[in-house]
Amino acid sequence: MRNISTDDLFSAIRVGEIIESYPDDDPCPSVLMLGFIRKNVYHVVIGICDDHLRVITAYVPDEEQWIDTRMRRKKE
Repeated sequence: MRNISTDDLFSAIRVGEIIESYPDDDPCPSVLMLGFIRKNVYHVVIGICDDHLRVITAYVPDEEQWIDTRMRRKKE
């Protein structure tokens, strides 16, 4: 992750919005969330396991891959 504190990460997840879902991910289904940390946009991927959540990664969305922070660009 990108030097994000645990408190900031929890805050981004708590008020975040699920923008993509990956129900077939292994070992646990996961989601891509849009969240904010001190007014900066982040994407956070979380695995939703039976007995816990697993933070997989957090990153600033790349403008070359995203039309806006919620919609991916189509690959050509």
